[in-house]
Amino acid sequence: MATPDRPGFVLPLLLLAGFRTLIDDLHAELARQGHPELRPAHGFVLQAVGAAGTTASDLGQRLGVSKQAAGKTVDRLVALGYLERADDPADARRKLVRMTAKGHDGLRRSAVVFDELRDRWAATLGPERVAAIEDDLGRMVPSDVFRLDVPGWFGG
Repeated sequence: MATPDRPGFVLPLLLLAGFRTLIDDLHAELARQGHPELRPAHGFVLQAVGAAGTTASDLGQRLGVSKQAAGKTVDRLVALGYLERADDPADARRKLVRMTAKGHDGLRRSAVVFDELRDRWAATLGPERVAAIEDDLGRMVPSDVFRLDVPGWFGG
């Protein structure tokens, strides 16, 4: 039950602030490691493109945004060297969006940095406490916890 010293709105704000802290720390470290142009939304896009690539239409659906919005983000990531457009070998009428070596490097470095950030939280809070937070959140969130449509959800 929410109480005056712990009103209900504090929990989502703290969860969001924790997420924001992790993401800000991630991007500060990625910038130090040679990826200063990567932004939080770009990580969702790179994940949605995946190892096999995808079309702009499918990318928009995965992200929960319009094909045009996805296309603009793809244009930006192509210009930055993280993505490329290529002919689809299965259908000459379609273009695939694929990650470049730079895109793969950004994702690989992100995974390493996230592990380091988790270790930092564990050093501050204790490994058991961090594991308990993860376990508790795992009980409370839907099973499809890793959704790529966050950009569309935030914007929609």
